[in-house]
Amino acid sequence: MDEASAQASAGWRYDEPYGLYNPGVDETDEVVQGFLDPANGYYAVSDAQGELVAYCCFGPDARVPGGDYEADALDVGMGTRPDLTGQGCGHALIMAVLDQGQREFEPRAFRATVAAFNTRALRLCERAGLRPVQTFQRASDGRAFTILIREE
Repeated sequence: MDEASAQASAGWRYDEPYGLYNPGVDETDEVVQGFLDPANGYYAVSDAQGELVAYCCFGPDARVPGGDYEADALDVGMGTRPDLTGQGCGHALIMAVLDQGQREFEPRAFRATVAAFNTRALRLCERAGLRPVQTFQRASDGRAFTILIREE
C-alpha cells in the first residue's frame, strides 16, 4: 500500500451501524502509519481503471482481541470503499483477496474475524467458503465478533 492509498482509506467513513470501522479523527495518522507498516501486511485493491476500491491485510492485524487464534490459518481483513458497499462487488473483491493470499502465502487455511452484526460481511465470507467457528465478545466494549475459517 502506498501513502496516497493509505490516506484515502483512512478517510473513508461508513454510515451506521458500520461506523465502528471509522477511525476517530485523532486516530487518522496512526491508522495511516498502520496501513504503511509492512509488518501489518496491508495492500491496496484497485479496479481495472486503477481506482482504489478496497484494502486488505494478511496476518495478525486482521485479528480482534479476545478471539481464539490458535488454529494454523492466515488471518485476512478487508475494507471496501463506502460507496461500493452493498453494490454487489463484494464477492469478486473477497475472491481476489483470497486468491492473492493463496499465491503469496500458500496458507493451509484462511481466517476472518467479522463483527457479528455485519450480516453482509458474514454472508460474503460464507459465500467465499469461510465457515463460522467461534463467536466471542471483545473485552474493551462487549461487541460480538465471529471468526470464520476456510480450509484450503
